[in-house]
Amino acid sequence: MGGWKKEVAWLLISLLIVFGFEYGLKWAMNTSSPLVIVISGSMEPVFYRGDVVLLKGVSPDEIHVGDVIVYNAPMYPYPIIHRVHAVETVDLGGKMEKCFVTWGDNNPVPDWSEYRLYPTPYGGVPCVPAYAVDAKAVMVFPKVGLIPLWIRERM
Repeated sequence: MGGWKKEVAWLLISLLIVFGFEYGLKWAMNTSSPLVIVISGSMEPVFYRGDVVLLKGVSPDEIHVGDVIVYNAPMYPYPIIHRVHAVETVDLGGKMEKCFVTWGDNNPVPDWSEYRLYPTPYGGVPCVPAYAVDAKAVMVFPKVGLIPLWIRERM
């Protein structure tokens, strides 16, 4: 095989391996985003900016006080990764649902409280509704995401 054909073949094989790994990880971890880069210092000293966190999709019943979860809030462009400090039950449209009181380890106050409510279609609640939770943190890879984070912030 010629020189350029060999290079193209290696490129295609490399791409297949990367995409196969990504989809395999999504399937194995039961989440569409199995790896996230920490973008703030709100969870220091557990996670630092640039750390990559491996996530696992879990049911709300598998989330307990002390777990670190990733959730989406409508007013933020990126998912939030914070620790669960309490598990509550709230009324969402006549149905009682689990709701998680979350708090960044390096933050002075909880994410949501009676002063700042999480918006839902049924009104604000002082915690993160179970439907907003994407996954639970499983493992951290320190500083692995510093270069992608640096690139993203400069583009």
